Amino acid sequence: MDASEASARELPGLPQGPDLPEGPEAPGGPAGSSGRDGLAEVAGLVRLLERRGAVVLSGAGLSTESGIPDYRGATGRRRSGTPMTYQEFTGSEAARRRYWARSHTGWPAFARARPNAGHRAVERLRRSGHVAAVITQNVDGLHHAAGTREAVELHGGLDRVVCLDCRRTSSRAELDQRLDASNRGFRRPDAVLRPDGDAQLSPELVAGFRVVPCADCGGVLKPDVVFFGENVPADRVDRCYELVDAAGSLVVLGSSLTVLSGLRFVRRAARARLPVAIVNQGPTRGDDLAALRLDLPLGPAMAEAARLLGAA
Repeated sequence: MDASEASARELPGLPQGPDLPEGPEAPGGPAGSSGRDGLAEVAGLVRLLERRGAVVLSGAGLSTESGIPDYRGATGRRRSGTPMTYQEFTGSEAARRRYWARSHTGWPAFARARPNAGHRAVERLRRSGHVAAVITQNVDGLHHAAGTREAVELHGGLDRVVCLDCRRTSSRAELDQRLDASNRGFRRPDAVLRPDGDAQLSPELVAGFRVVPCADCGGVLKPDVVFFGENVPADRVDRCYELVDAAGSLVVLGSSLTVLSGLRFVRRAARARLPVAIVNQGPTRGDDLAALRLDLPLGPAMAEAARLLGAA
């Protein structure tokens, strides 16, 4: 068994104590099990962050308190709905129409989302020096909106659009105006937002949607995000590896780590024998590599950690 498969309870460097659980989760279960407002377990996270130089890896669970649904919820099981793949998007005009119809419908609610207490706490911890860098799997831009402008967006951002032909990058706001002009009255204000920022629509509605081409070359437009079946750019992955290699610890916030794009950084930290903390509601694929595992709401947990560390 190599280091990436070893239990994180064997990893050195993370102080143990009565308020720092040795296993994947503190005795007594998830949030509400002990302490003031159920946050006594945060003491372990605070002790790790006191070392400074932590890298935060955030996932969809950090943004649920901003009104953006996550992918799997507390059970770790994927919610209903099949995500668009890169191969499907690039290979089918009908698939692109379906994607843009749903995304155009859901965009206003997605764009209105604002950073929550968790994003703001991470930024305070960054300013205080306890957090050295942020890597996010999210495409919602909420870390940037909270002030963490240098957060690495591993999967890109929905606020940008790229042409697959001429590679011109433009703003989603610009595309939104063009789509709206070509599809007057199409949007449904009662549409339910989904994790990828789109909304569920009937095939009849989708069939009438008009997709617009690149304003420069007439090519195919795609959101500047990494679809399922598409690789994260190698230079971006290398940058994240550099951040993890230079870190004092890795703190995972709101990710089930089901896909390799995030899990690989946890494995990297484990091989380097860096302490890993995971704060997530529900199980994760990296639980056996964690020196500290907290099942707590992200906003209150991170706000409490920032408060205890004096990160104003």
